[in-house]
Amino acid sequence: MSIRVMLADDHILMREGIRQLLECDSTIEIVGEVSNGEQCIQMIRKVKPQVLLLDINMPVKNGIEVLKEIRQNKWNVKVLILTVHNEIEYLLKALDIGVDGYILKESEFSELQKAIHAVFSGESYIQPSLIPILNNRMVLRDKDKDKIEELTKRELEVLIEVANGKLNKEIANELKISERTVKNHISNIFKKIDVSDRTQAAVFAIKNDLIKLY
Repeated sequence: MSIRVMLADDHILMREGIRQLLECDSTIEIVGEVSNGEQCIQMIRKVKPQVLLLDINMPVKNGIEVLKEIRQNKWNVKVLILTVHNEIEYLLKALDIGVDGYILKESEFSELQKAIHAVFSGESYIQPSLIPILNNRMVLRDKDKDKIEELTKRELEVLIEVANGKLNKEIANELKISERTVKNHISNIFKKIDVSDRTQAAVFAIKNDLIKLY
């Protein structure tokens, strides 16, 4: 019995190339192709794939948004992200939401086959070249978690406002405290999360999902 695979990628040549390669594998059946995130959600409902090959950069809804909707709906489909993005933050975000696999488009076809069969079997599959970077980032993430836990509830509120680009006066008005108190909180925040300016504080907040960019 073949694995029912669906392709989601907005680049037609890339999608056709992947399909032609996968059609050479008798253990895989291509059951659908889409070029944007909204079509992807609709097609999943229609063809019920067992494995979804999902690109991150797609119009209407990106791959991360699609993955989130799949997990929220608890659909029984394994999701393997196939992307050009080797930035670890994309992988971390996907792992947090519940991706089954993450592989780069620069991989050889044999690795893609291996990844599809792995996730179909219930295993996770991460691009081998990304694992050392992922391990290092997870260590740093644990350290960041410890820093966040040191912040008081008010300091966390101020940090989020700083990350959203608010000035001290705006933060004071929003939280109904004095500007002097805001300045004191920001000074304490900088020490606790080990940053030296507002930009670094904003990056820290974004990296640790204290605010959302989409």
